Amino acid sequence: MTHLWVRAEERANERRVGLTPEGAAALLDRGIAVTVEESPDRIIATEDYARAGCRIAPRGSWRQAPAEALIFGLKELPEDGTPLAHRHIMFGHAYKGQRAGRRLLARFAAGGGTLYDLEYLLDPEGRRVAAFGYWAGYAGAAVSLLAWAAQARGADCPAVDAWPDKPAMDGQVRAALNGLDTPSAIVVGALGRVGTGAADLCEAMGVQPTRWDMAETEGGGPFPEILTHTLFFNCILARPGTPVFVRPEDADATDRALRVIGDIACDPDSDYNPVPLHDRATTWAAPVVRVRETPPLDVMAIDNLPSLLPLESSRDFAEQLLPSLLALDSLDAGVWGRAAAEFDTHVKEAAQ
Repeated sequence: MTHLWVRAEERANERRVGLTPEGAAALLDRGIAVTVEESPDRIIATEDYARAGCRIAPRGSWRQAPAEALIFGLKELPEDGTPLAHRHIMFGHAYKGQRAGRRLLARFAAGGGTLYDLEYLLDPEGRRVAAFGYWAGYAGAAVSLLAWAAQARGADCPAVDAWPDKPAMDGQVRAALNGLDTPSAIVVGALGRVGTGAADLCEAMGVQPTRWDMAETEGGGPFPEILTHTLFFNCILARPGTPVFVRPEDADATDRALRVIGDIACDPDSDYNPVPLHDRATTWAAPVVRVRETPPLDVMAIDNLPSLLPLESSRDFAEQLLPSLLALDSLDAGVWGRAAAEFDTHVKEAAQ
């Protein structure tokens, strides 16, 4: 029997989940066993999964799960160096040259397990079947506007925490902007899910953003137009050949209007980072890093932005992913077969 084991997230400030109780019930009806670990942090109560018929297991017990279980989480595992023998479904962040990703692949190679990377669950046309992108864009733009509003008042960007829902987030950003001139903004990657979310937040706040996508950036830069905007939102998927959007020397220009970069795509340790002004993600406690002082330039690079709206983002993602989870009994075909082939390619490359 196919067995899906939903682990508790072990990363701080992570409340999302990729399966709702309603989805779990659909899997059980399909004959797929579902185990859900206890988690006081998960936005959906453990008791709701129990009522749906799931088996409940202690937090972190996936390490002792049956060998055939598929371990399902969202964010990365603790970097403890242990070999990984199970098959894992999660965001591995391991295929774009990330240093932590290379270490993760080494752990899979050592344990003989397999990574089904959620970012690489693709349909036959190469489109992702499920993504948190819209809510990453929406929340990333919100935090970036909070950062700009604080900077404009000579203050530091305040710490952020998960909002109970989208209206609460909108209300806080609108209040922060009250009394300030309307900033200008540019969204690069505007046609994708992330860029759409960022642009929608901007418009909800009365900011009409400039929207760029591949057609505007195919020349490879530099892009002086970005420097003429108050805020720049990086919403693209970094890959080989991705141009650099803001170079260190651009940030040094004293006449730039740019004050905040919302690095929503957030690949600071990737070889293909298009915003090479910072080398690490920022945090909920310190949402921005000041990379230039005169004039000020802050970078927002939180790498779990959708968890700032955990309820909306979890429900949306889970709904997108459920059809693929219902096909878990056919791991050699479809999205799962393609994801396994992608893993095999990268784990072999990492071993060379």
